[in-house]
Amino acid sequence: MHVVHVIANNSSVPYLNWFAERLEAYPDVKFTVIALYPEKPNLIEEMQAYGCDAYWVKFDPERRKSGMIRAFFELYKLFKKIKPEVVNAHLFDDSVPALLAARLAGIKRRVIRKQDTAFHWYFAKLWVWADRFNNFNSTDIIAISKDSEKFLIEKEKAPASKVFMIHNGIPIKSFTTQVEIDKAYLIKKYGLEGKIVVGTIARYIEWKGYRYIIEAARTLTQKYPNLKFLFVGAGTQQQELEELVNKYGLSEHIVFTGWIDRKYIPSLYGIMDLYVHAAMMEPFGFVLVEAMANGVPIITSKTGVAADALEHKVTCYFTQDRDPEGIVSGVEWMLENPVERDAMKNRIKQIAVDEFSVEHMLAEHITVYRGI
Repeated sequence: MHVVHVIANNSSVPYLNWFAERLEAYPDVKFTVIALYPEKPNLIEEMQAYGCDAYWVKFDPERRKSGMIRAFFELYKLFKKIKPEVVNAHLFDDSVPALLAARLAGIKRRVIRKQDTAFHWYFAKLWVWADRFNNFNSTDIIAISKDSEKFLIEKEKAPASKVFMIHNGIPIKSFTTQVEIDKAYLIKKYGLEGKIVVGTIARYIEWKGYRYIIEAARTLTQKYPNLKFLFVGAGTQQQELEELVNKYGLSEHIVFTGWIDRKYIPSLYGIMDLYVHAAMMEPFGFVLVEAMANGVPIITSKTGVAADALEHKVTCYFTQDRDPEGIVSGVEWMLENPVERDAMKNRIKQIAVDEFSVEHMLAEHITVYRGI
């Protein structure tokens, strides 16, 4: 079975590498990757190193419409040439040209993995029709949480018979191998000695809810002056968020780290006392699984994987969307109930191992590809 993955706007896609590493368990399955990106992405050489074919289609997200048209023709020619049995798209910008091209090229199984569910519904309503168009062109739709599955059926009007729910997964061992020297380096670099460290790892965009964490920090740092928030990410909202931090006089309490080298991520979780996730309608939330696997107590909006796997005051503290007061209450509860907080650590580690391994994720995808 020949499966082609098409993905846009990413130079590297970790879970495709993790899939490729584990394909030896499926000797009858061949993966090919097509990357839509402005310049040749790292993904090409990464996938080739695993013995997978890989192609680059030049795509500029700043010229989205013309880029999709060009990508459609390039993809159609490639599909006719390499003749896959399955095409799997992942994000909106790749799904529009890839699914239509696959349909017209006569590819019978066309899968869309809806990683950006609800983005247009909340932030660009004019494009919701195109989400529905993608659903129409697909034969199978993978939702990555129950929240996402419900949204696809109720809001995007996707036929329930097409929708399958498959959680994301991670390679548990590599995401939990903390290094003491790396932890010491991070503590020194970001001035965390003697601090209560509250971490967030997400792009600096409105969807991720950083402004509500900043609002909560105004209250929390008055009660807990040794609190320090680590904002790990990058994005278009960074300047706006930094201005808000300066306006509230929180620059001593909030650090914008930018993206941190992936090798430090397990150790980064190792220096966090709490993890705060304030995203609105998160389709999944990889970072929540990473935090769980590392035993970091979580305060989160009730969305994505959190809604599926966690329980209020048992394995997390739930807040509402856009809820700085809820974040304040969550941090206070965690700090004032150390016995309950510490009990969460082993519980959430076990949930990560049992339900969110990349091996399970790949097996479920193969099942969909086979049409079972």
